[in-house]
Amino acid sequence: MRRLPPISYAIIAYMLLAFGWWSILLLRKNEEAHVARVDKLAIELAVQQQIQRPSDFRKTENYRLLTARFERQQRMILGEALLLILSLSGGLYLLFRNLRKEISAAEQQRNFLLSITHELKSPLAGIRLILETFQRRRELKPELQLKLSTNALAETDRLTALVNDLLLSAKLESMYQLNREEIDFGGLVQDAADRVVLKYRGATLHVDIEPDLPLLTGDRPGLTSVVVNLLENAAKYSQPHPVIHTTLQRGGETEIVWTVKDNGTGIPDGEKSRVWTKFYRVGNEDTRTTKGTGLGLFIVKQIIDKHGGQIELTDNQPRGSVFRVYLPVN
Repeated sequence: MRRLPPISYAIIAYMLLAFGWWSILLLRKNEEAHVARVDKLAIELAVQQQIQRPSDFRKTENYRLLTARFERQQRMILGEALLLILSLSGGLYLLFRNLRKEISAAEQQRNFLLSITHELKSPLAGIRLILETFQRRRELKPELQLKLSTNALAETDRLTALVNDLLLSAKLESMYQLNREEIDFGGLVQDAADRVVLKYRGATLHVDIEPDLPLLTGDRPGLTSVVVNLLENAAKYSQPHPVIHTTLQRGGETEIVWTVKDNGTGIPDGEKSRVWTKFYRVGNEDTRTTKGTGLGLFIVKQIIDKHGGQIELTDNQPRGSVFRVYLPVN
């Protein structure tokens, strides 16, 4: 996210220092006025012969009242100055926090538009090229026809997945309903792992599923999206040689624990809490090379929350990320 310009911090520092300096000047003026009042009172009492010696002046009731009034004014000035500085600091903090949120939201929207444009144009261009090839070269070898049609179907599936993610993300914020049924979560994990191995040919995926796990009661399409997103992310962000370890085991009497470990670039600590935000992607869209829209982890988090589960993100050793999902069982 872009930082605020240095001039903004300079203005804040100037305002705080100015209020502090004005408070000091006000305290000094009040002290000077107090000294003048004390001198005037001393002269008046000496003229009226109410004191015999200068040292007697400080023992008089008039001096005590004058001093108490001065101390009260000093405390009032300090209190008001402190309250004003705290109020200004709090107001500036809220203002800049909201401004940073607006900047972040604008950047996320920009990143999303850039990524979605690429994600839409790339498969459409591929499909168009394949159709033009069929149109111009009507007599194609069967092997080439099969290859081209397979590529076209793959690009169509990519578009379909993108549209489904967009629709699902919109539903999750408003009208998404769980269609609960009994689910073999281990079967979902194994099926998704097989699909990822086929899609990412260079990936090595180790699957360890504890036998005789209890069934879940949940939404099959939603949980399938969770599994596919996490496994595909692990492969996508661990190029060129992804090594993924996924385990599924019982976490107690009331839950199962699914873990996905990859050997990718990992996620910085400062980004870990933000990756669940809609459209947010680590890095800058201008320099990022991996495909995506920033919807995958948002969808994962929302669906897991709606199933009453939890998800954790930690660092893998020596590199990569670990996603750990806790889901309640029947």
